[in-house]
Amino acid sequence: MSGPLAAGAPKPECDVAIVGGGIMGLALAYHLALRGVTDVVVLERGYLASGASGRNGGGIRMQWSTETNIRLMRESVELCKRFAQELGVNVWLRQGGYLFLASSDGERARMEQNVALQNRFGVPTRMLLPDEARQIVPDLAPGSFVAACFNPRDGILFPWPFLYGYANQAAARGVEIHTACEVRTIEPGPRGFRLTTSKGALTAQRVVDAAGAWSPAVARLVGVSLPNRPHRHEILATQPLKPFLGPMVSVLRSGLYFSQSMRGEIVTGITVEDGLSERVNMGSRLVFLTTLAREITRVMPRLAQVRVLRQWAGPYDVTPDGNPIVGEAPGVPGFYLACGFVGHGFMMAPVVSKYLGEWLAGGAEPEFLQRWRLARFAEGDLHREDMIIG
Repeated sequence: MSGPLAAGAPKPECDVAIVGGGIMGLALAYHLALRGVTDVVVLERGYLASGASGRNGGGIRMQWSTETNIRLMRESVELCKRFAQELGVNVWLRQGGYLFLASSDGERARMEQNVALQNRFGVPTRMLLPDEARQIVPDLAPGSFVAACFNPRDGILFPWPFLYGYANQAAARGVEIHTACEVRTIEPGPRGFRLTTSKGALTAQRVVDAAGAWSPAVARLVGVSLPNRPHRHEILATQPLKPFLGPMVSVLRSGLYFSQSMRGEIVTGITVEDGLSERVNMGSRLVFLTTLAREITRVMPRLAQVRVLRQWAGPYDVTPDGNPIVGEAPGVPGFYLACGFVGHGFMMAPVVSKYLGEWLAGGAEPEFLQRWRLARFAEGDLHREDMIIG
């Protein structure tokens, strides 16, 4: 096969139209096709991996603060371990662990509570004293944190082959994938939905909004209002260094994270307040670079002289409670949501797309649909996820 992209205009009719060619949309297309639902069209306004899927640090972790996320990510990591065998693409998975650092007694208490919950669901996270954490990462500065937690099964994989693995296998099973194909209107009707795009029109029995930070704009085309908003998060890569760092390290207070790639670069980001907005902004800023430099050298002074090679930004898709929005949109039968994953849709895509694909193919309804339903915001039934970094 020459590649996953279809030429020309989308076919005039299909069962499922997926709006968004990121990891969630492509993984869902693959799982639908795997279960015999091959009459699927993926519509991407830019290029594959043009949004958050191609702009992240590649981390996958089981360390979360809510039961749903812990259980799902425990399974998602196992799916990632089988990815190369099942989809035929090496995603360079390295399970070096995640090491979280607490900067205060309050953060330590919160960390202990989260670790206890993770242990209850079979995740082998353990609390560490600062000296124990420095046995794992010797270059951490003494006095820069008061406690840590570590799960050796967390890891990092390479984003682009991960996404293209799903795209290639979906296309091989008959899914049409179109890029540079912006969805301009979606009109519900008695026979499904009529979509007009920059490459022509088509009719779909069902539509899935998997457009990430652009998902509220897509939902508005059918009169659905979503509470998620884009938030710019930035990241950079340094010159290659001799390998010295095993796990991903993250500071809870600042949202700083950093890891070392297989080529030796330090890949790192940090939370810099930018505010939620209606518009996706992926420009880079000096304030990010200076903020990150201060915090990373406080935690690991040996990085003070390292040279930055590249800096970029990507959009988090942020919801009020830090959890996704998944399921059928109220009042619009056949219009489904798979968005609002904040900064962790990349790592959740394997497991969420698996269960969502099974359900849309006629299988059992996944448990997370109740927890992540859109109506929870109006009902006030929120369960905050607080282990969000970046």
